[in-house]
Amino acid sequence: MSTFTPKNILITGAAGFIASHVANRLVRTYPGYKIVVLDKLDYCSNLKNLLPSNSSPNFKFVQGDIGSADLVNYLLITENIDTIMHFAAQTHVDNSFGNSFEFTKNNIYGTHVLLEACKVTGQIRRFIHVSTDEVYGETDEDAVVGNHEASQLLPTNPYSATKAGAEMLVMAYGRSYGLPVITTRGNNVYGPNQFPEKLIPKFILLAMRGKTLPIHGDGSNVRSYLYCEDVAEAFEVILHKGEVGHVYNIGTKKERRVTDVARDVCNLFNMDPDKSIQFVENRPFNDQRYFLDDQKLTNLGWSERTTWTEGLKKTMEWYTSNPDWWGDVSGALLPHPRMLMMPGGLERHTEAAAKGESGKSDFSLSQSKMLVPSPKSSASPHKPAFKFLIYGRTGWIGGLLGKLCEKQGISYEYGKGRLQDRASILADLVAVKPTHVFNAAGVTGRPNVDWCESHKTETIRTNVAGTLTLADVCREHGLLVVNFATGCIFEYDAAHPEGSGIGFKEEDTPNFIGSFYSKTKAMVEELLKEYDNVCTLRVRMPISADLDNPRNFITKISRYNKVVNIPNSMTILDELLPISIEMAKRNLRGIWNFTNPGVVSHNEILEMYKEYIDADFKWSNFTLEEQAKVIIAPRSNNELDASKLKKEFPELLSIKESLIKNVFGPNRKTPKTAA
Repeated sequence: MSTFTPKNILITGAAGFIASHVANRLVRTYPGYKIVVLDKLDYCSNLKNLLPSNSSPNFKFVQGDIGSADLVNYLLITENIDTIMHFAAQTHVDNSFGNSFEFTKNNIYGTHVLLEACKVTGQIRRFIHVSTDEVYGETDEDAVVGNHEASQLLPTNPYSATKAGAEMLVMAYGRSYGLPVITTRGNNVYGPNQFPEKLIPKFILLAMRGKTLPIHGDGSNVRSYLYCEDVAEAFEVILHKGEVGHVYNIGTKKERRVTDVARDVCNLFNMDPDKSIQFVENRPFNDQRYFLDDQKLTNLGWSERTTWTEGLKKTMEWYTSNPDWWGDVSGALLPHPRMLMMPGGLERHTEAAAKGESGKSDFSLSQSKMLVPSPKSSASPHKPAFKFLIYGRTGWIGGLLGKLCEKQGISYEYGKGRLQDRASILADLVAVKPTHVFNAAGVTGRPNVDWCESHKTETIRTNVAGTLTLADVCREHGLLVVNFATGCIFEYDAAHPEGSGIGFKEEDTPNFIGSFYSKTKAMVEELLKEYDNVCTLRVRMPISADLDNPRNFITKISRYNKVVNIPNSMTILDELLPISIEMAKRNLRGIWNFTNPGVVSHNEILEMYKEYIDADFKWSNFTLEEQAKVIIAPRSNNELDASKLKKEFPELLSIKESLIKNVFGPNRKTPKTAA
């Protein structure tokens, strides 16, 4: 039996569950191999899964999408990749019933991009494609011998159909272009690091919270479960000993019904199974059994090492030691979660159909306070995964949100009711049936915040009463509100001096009350802390690539005769508004400094304006004292600490980088100067 020795391995989807265990194993065991991992950091990916490898010299992480041909080609060439282990995929069957096009895009198109890059570069010596046992379809209940690698593919759901389709492409590239491909088809895998949309971690986390364990249908479905480290070892064996052109089943003959799994979890937590198991509506199609013949893999020298009892205990111990590994996963723990998907971004879950109005279920809104859509709807594979209700249609941010939704294929409607009118908000919720609500409505002043000084009751009515009414109504209906607020509630002080790089954090108390506008915003932000369904985004001095928009900070200061010159945190809407949608879909809550990291001064912006837009542009400065003579209300100047947002979205650019990439670069009118 010949042995293959790779040099530079690209592992796709490696921040996910199975692939992270494989990557960590290879990095640890083979220091002579360079392991490059590629992951777009979807909802079920987590960089913490790769912490064991992070400091290793033979490890490199790249954030990106396998659907980007330019990126894939670049990586193959620059990293001199000779081996690909392709794990990246959408894998949760429940989600595929409502988001099947996303499964086609990720699982088929993404695989096609990888294969084409391999063909073009001509340097790949192994392409290991990771598929699933579900491509075989349902196994007869009385079958004694499992599906072998030559069995017919008969997928029964959109997920397995896309995996079978990807397999056909892999096989075609192997035959047509001689690509050295190997395909694996595996049983269910469980263990540490798994996102809790899957059965075992979901049951464990629910048991930890004292909740009932939901079982689809009657729970008689049979599945085979392998512990993650055994599966990682299987891939290690296939990598080195697998034959090109062959398919390998990774399976176990030890089967369990879903009810048995639930009972075993109950026993671990000393729960009464008869009281702790809840039977819920089945999904549209639920295969009764998957059963594999794994003899071909065992012939290579692999065998299952971890018993079910041992593996389940290890898994339980890991989750009890790491309860916050995934953050807020309440949506994933619902009986019928649906993934909220947006191309190229991070995702979280929502409930497609909560249980009735009785409030007796552990999953009811009144008991769990989980963020779910209207509880009266019933699950349907044809229902859109999410729908946004947006307030602030005539405003700048509200208008841009609508355009973003259209561009990304997101269903949305603008609210018709006034925020301070509770009945009209309720009418909007009934008519639209949203999954999330965005509040981009508010009074900022016409043409600026000075207007608020002479229109205080109008400002209170919208900024305080309206926002609180919206939050309260949405809380009663289990809806997340993404509230666009302001960071103009701070000013530089002794603890946060100008130019120090010490920014105000989300938990800091506002210290600027110079304008009535800022006073109302600080007031409502404090009150909203009592609402656990609100995500408050502190926007500052918003900027976009639309340099003709009079609300654009750059447009404003480029039309002034004089400007002050003070460094400030600012928000590049072209980059951050898509992130606000991602935050909604992850059900993020609390207060967030919604600015690009760092600060930029008025003069620095106008220098860029001169370099990119108008080489003859001139301006002059004046002091704050001089400015005070021409404005009614003082203005806020500060730096906000954006590290919390940066940690959640590592790709977030600094303010100066984002200005060049998203604003001035696309609008360049001046000729580029020679380097």
